[in-house]
Amino acid sequence: MQQVTLGQAKIRLIDLVEAAVHGEEVFIQQDARRAVQLVPRVLRKLSRTFGSAKGLITMAEDFDAELPDFKVSNEVGIALIP
Repeated sequence: MQQVTLGQAKIRLIDLVEAAVHGEEVFIQQDARRAVQLVPRVLRKLSRTFGSAKGLITMAEDFDAELPDFKVSNEVGIALIP
């Protein structure tokens, strides 16, 4: 366990962070009553699995319906916009 003053922490911050990352308890004392503790943050990897969003996304029933302002030429398959 390391306990340092705020002034010492300003000088040795990199060393203190490394110590906290490696599991050592590090306390920074500001005055007689206030102190903070450096704690490493553990990032967890998000796991993506096939089908995990099933049921979250829906499509409208008329998704494939022809748009009212959009006419498709039956002869050549060209889209004509009026």
